[in-house]
Amino acid sequence: MMTENQPGAIKKPLLILAGPTAVGKTECSLLLAEKLGGEIISADSMQVYKGMDIGTAKALPEERVRVRHHLIDLCDPTEECNVVRYKEEASAAIDDICSRGKIPILTGGTGFYIQAVLKDTDFTENASNRAYREMLEETEQEQPGSLYKMLLEADPKAALEIHPNNIKRVVRALEFFHASGECISDHNAREKERQSPYDYLFIVLDRDREALYRRIDQRVDQMLEEGLYEETLQLRAAGCTRNMVSMQGLGYKEMLAYIDGETSYEETVRLIKRNTRHYAKRQLTWFKRILDTIWLDCAGWENAASLSDHIITLWNNRQNKQE
Repeated sequence: MMTENQPGAIKKPLLILAGPTAVGKTECSLLLAEKLGGEIISADSMQVYKGMDIGTAKALPEERVRVRHHLIDLCDPTEECNVVRYKEEASAAIDDICSRGKIPILTGGTGFYIQAVLKDTDFTENASNRAYREMLEETEQEQPGSLYKMLLEADPKAALEIHPNNIKRVVRALEFFHASGECISDHNAREKERQSPYDYLFIVLDRDREALYRRIDQRVDQMLEEGLYEETLQLRAAGCTRNMVSMQGLGYKEMLAYIDGETSYEETVRLIKRNTRHYAKRQLTWFKRILDTIWLDCAGWENAASLSDHIITLWNNRQNKQE
């Protein structure tokens, strides 16, 4: 019996629309889904959490009526939703969408999650050891910077690619080394060569940096007007604490510091905008490492409608070549 990964097998279609936060993915993805007869799979590591709507810029209820969305509100914010669970859920969603004759459109800015789905990464052999992770986290709390020093010794190449302040990625690299005895940098190099089980088109939206940063500032202002402060209070009242993965999301961690009296409101707003700009830069860096991507500057089109039409042309051309 022929499987999807064997030569000559028919691969499922997958349209990927990625890019930094606030670049304009949501509006474009809705139009693509409507015009192509598709459904959207969120590729956002924070939108999986219930009750975190404003700070994660989730699609509005009326937008979810227009187009069916998947992997939004997947779990409670007091839980941890990691890439292993995300990849399993996203792969199942793709199978479901394709079984109904629809086009799956993977949309978001979490590059690690997108790549895990695209390359069908197998995480089973290197599942996280919770006790070891907790030990690492306690070590970092007691001796800030110590984990990065450990990574420099265990996997110097990975340490050069990971910012010392990105504790989550440092921990994951150390976990991987602990579980497998292999450097995660070597693993990642192999993953780049791994063939995808999908017939995919990978679009990355981009904008001029000043224009992107203006949009980020405007989005933060809008989130504050819509009630980011009140949403954070509700999450805290529901038992969410600052050490939870969900509360590490942009906007929430800064707002919690404000609620605890550690920063002024003006400083909180400044930090959210600054940290979001930094995050956008990291997103762009990640996507630049992925092969077979098509970058589109949104300024080259009059509006989202014309941009979506261009992407559909690219999609149809690719599909025709495969026939």
